Amino acid sequence: MAAQFGRRLRRGATSGAIVAAAVAALAASQGPGAIPPPTDNLSGDSTIGAGDATTPPGSPDGSSATGDSPYYVDLPPLKPPLVPGAPTTPQLPIVTGPAEAGIPATVLAAYRRAEASVRASDPACNLPWQLLAGIGKVESGQARGGRVDANGTTLAPILGPALDGNGFALIKDTDGGAFDGDRTHDRAVGPMQFIPSTWATWGQDANGDGKKDPNNVYDAALAAGMYLCAGNRNLAIKADLDRAILSYNRSTEYLSTVVSWFDYYRRGTHTVPDGTGLLPVDRSDRPFPGRPLRPASPASPSSPATGGTPTPHKPSQKPTEPAPTQPSKPSNPGTPTTPPKPTDPPTTDPTRPPAKPVEIPPTLRVAQLKAGTATLTAATGNAFAQTASVTAKDSAGRPVAGVSVRFELPATTDTRFPAGATTVTVTSDAQGVAKAPALRAGQKTGTFTLRATVPGRSSLAAELKATVEARKADALARVGDAALTAAPGAGYATVTVEARLAGALAAGVDVTAVVTDSAGSTGQSADGPSFGKDGAGNPIRTKVLRTDAQGRLSIDDLVAGEKAGEYVLWLTAPGNGSVRITLTVTAPATTPPTSPEPTTDPTTDPSPATDPSPTGSASASPSGSASAAPSGSPSPPA
Repeated sequence: MAAQFGRRLRRGATSGAIVAAAVAALAASQGPGAIPPPTDNLSGDSTIGAGDATTPPGSPDGSSATGDSPYYVDLPPLKPPLVPGAPTTPQLPIVTGPAEAGIPATVLAAYRRAEASVRASDPACNLPWQLLAGIGKVESGQARGGRVDANGTTLAPILGPALDGNGFALIKDTDGGAFDGDRTHDRAVGPMQFIPSTWATWGQDANGDGKKDPNNVYDAALAAGMYLCAGNRNLAIKADLDRAILSYNRSTEYLSTVVSWFDYYRRGTHTVPDGTGLLPVDRSDRPFPGRPLRPASPASPSSPATGGTPTPHKPSQKPTEPAPTQPSKPSNPGTPTTPPKPTDPPTTDPTRPPAKPVEIPPTLRVAQLKAGTATLTAATGNAFAQTASVTAKDSAGRPVAGVSVRFELPATTDTRFPAGATTVTVTSDAQGVAKAPALRAGQKTGTFTLRATVPGRSSLAAELKATVEARKADALARVGDAALTAAPGAGYATVTVEARLAGALAAGVDVTAVVTDSAGSTGQSADGPSFGKDGAGNPIRTKVLRTDAQGRLSIDDLVAGEKAGEYVLWLTAPGNGSVRITLTVTAPATTPPTSPEPTTDPTTDPSPATDPSPTGSASASPSGSASAAPSGSPSPPA
């Protein structure tokens, strides 16, 4: 790549040391056109993105912020837009000058806002907006000439080529195509060309719309500023400046190109309408064929014609001397008058309007968020009657309008904003008050903390306590009065209970039912009826039920235990509603045992036991004949 583009780079035209010195001068300057430092003690705030603004974590593929994606290699004109005698700090607005010096209005505003934001949070970095402009020019041609909407979002996504290892780094998809639309490989995205994995770490919401969008020039510019300042860099030091730029794209040609544009912009710029910025032509992966070397003489400040080869401007052979004024006519005939001395050219441009003071954005003027005093309480499932709000104030205690405030719910609650949102961003009104949309309580009870912050200002926060209470009933009553009796192991008839609060039916009330041994007992019975058995086969004797829309609940799974007696079903609800219902387990019916009848009738049951003969006879044998003798023992032989 060095051989291919080395001829395009004017080595030594602007050294790194000179540029670093320029950064230091810009950081210290408070001349016209420079953004003044905040006067509301913002420098005491912690670094924007605290916890993230450290040395960029190395990705598995060792990629840079852009994944070393292709970039534009067009260089600025050799003659910078520097007006003789004018200060080197930018004067706004500048309405004339070379086309290359024009920056689209919204894009320029994003760079300046990013500089002010980083200056407030990390003043030691000395980030100049001209460095962001140099990178933006090289990466996307200032968002394709400023083709952005009113919110700073590009009219169409700006995507680099797929980083598939074919001439570029190999970076497989890390975002599921969420930012770059590619589910196979990553691509650089947006005006500052962040790859998705880098954006996941450094992405910012600088315009307060609740989204971190790499295609939004405000978000991307602030993220780039924080990325360049990572690792406690001081961009007024040459080594830190070089490292910062090379962390964006690891190419010495890239470094030289960005430095050239940075130096060019610091000498003067002017705004142009969005969508009319001059687009670059040459890109590192596909240089413009046949494009000649830039002329050695200064180029014309006029915009180049479309097509053809630019014609070098031929300088005059001799500088033009100021023409002296003509002598005035003599007031007295015959007496000559001395002609006045020629006037020197003005040291400043007389047609340039005075510089306008730069207004510090509301996000940077706000010094504190004061939590509202409303009591945030709601019953489960109900909307909160009061509104969560904070007031944005400056260091003098004055309200600040137009401040973006983000309200965020913790993960510990199921309370939600409209449409199920857990985070919303609103803007403070003329009184500095930012009001969140109505909250609706979920089913989880307890107290949680609603946090309000200013996007990009992590140190500015206010916390509001909110409580979700259980729905209440001050009275519970059984519907019907039939006795509840069952034999051991048998089920009871359905039990219906009605809940009321201040006389009205109470829906959605959680009622706890416990089987106890007696009316005076509060502990769970060990032998009484149960609500069935759990997975381990153990009886369930405590259960929580909820009343329906009519304020009623039904129990149809009560089963009698094995031990007879009277037990009590005790039901309680938040709000002190309670009722006790008697459950009876009947004893099983007992049947007396039956005795066998005596057998004394000889006619029906003859028995050999009635024979008085001790030895019996043949007629008494079971067979009724003498032939039964062989069944006895054999007689001994005579």
